[in-house]
Amino acid sequence: MSDTSTPPTRRLLLQGALAAGALGAVPGVASAAPHRPYVNPLVRNRADPHIHRHTDRQYYFTATAPEYDRIILRRSRTLRGLATAEEAVIWRKHGSGDMGAHIWAPEIHHIDGRWYIYFAAAPVDDVWKIRMWVLENPSRDPFKGTWTEKGRIVTAWDTFSLDATTFTHRGSRYLAWAQHEPGIDHNTGVFLSKMANPWTLTGPQIRLTTPEYDWERVGFKVNEGASVIRRNGRVFMTYSASATDSNYCMGLLTADADSDLMDPASWTKSPRPVFTSNDTTRQYGPGHNSFTVAEDGRTDVLVYHARQYKEISGDPLHDPNRHTRIQRLGWKSDGTPDFGIPVADGPGAGA
Repeated sequence: MSDTSTPPTRRLLLQGALAAGALGAVPGVASAAPHRPYVNPLVRNRADPHIHRHTDRQYYFTATAPEYDRIILRRSRTLRGLATAEEAVIWRKHGSGDMGAHIWAPEIHHIDGRWYIYFAAAPVDDVWKIRMWVLENPSRDPFKGTWTEKGRIVTAWDTFSLDATTFTHRGSRYLAWAQHEPGIDHNTGVFLSKMANPWTLTGPQIRLTTPEYDWERVGFKVNEGASVIRRNGRVFMTYSASATDSNYCMGLLTADADSDLMDPASWTKSPRPVFTSNDTTRQYGPGHNSFTVAEDGRTDVLVYHARQYKEISGDPLHDPNRHTRIQRLGWKSDGTPDFGIPVADGPGAGA
């Protein structure tokens, strides 16, 4: 409903204040804390981070716990506040059967008035039979209410699959995920499908990318961990490649916003990685990112994990020190994202 009691000039001033982030000048609207430099790591021992900024202007954070046994959730008015926000366990792995092992890469989304969490899990007796699953909570507050298991996301093949993410574009909801394609010599590629509802795919599923470049095939032949951001008339999809050690890095797919996203020809793949380990800043294996916006509602923020060292003893998946990090995402003059380098630990560099 429009505010017809407020003079037009006053309404324009209020709209301008909101657009500029000057919320403190508007009665009845809580003021966010002024921006301060980020401090990395943001959250320690939390990999595959996903941060959702909701319409209540709160940030909701979830990520992989290194024990691979639960789904956690934090909430804060500011990105910095997530570092010390109380952490709740909203779901635990099953003691037997499906969803009993390798609880990986949760993402939280708010769809049609309900909360959904997408995650990967495997049966207790077959821990590499990893598949994608969905939780639903109708409560306005995801820390309250009941999380219901909606079941497994069924794809064209009953094979290793994980890292589901969902987004809408031009009125359609999509799911992007990583999966092993039968008959293909790789671990996983990235696929896309439209959705009938938040837990059901509809129509065809298309392959967007498979590991073809050398930098995507170090240790393991992997494309996984997709995330989408739409800017400047284009749809950008990041993904992560190679083993989860210092070789882990990010690639980029690009499609025109007016194109048919379900046509593989609409997508262009960058031949080089866009975000990699950096010896100068001592950040290794950056990847499995998501995107959010800063408190001003305008500044794009890159969310990802990385380690502080290169040498790892044993299987990298058993090393718990992938920490959540954030930094501002820049944009080049041609309208494409400028990821820069993973910033050094401490305050200020990611601001």
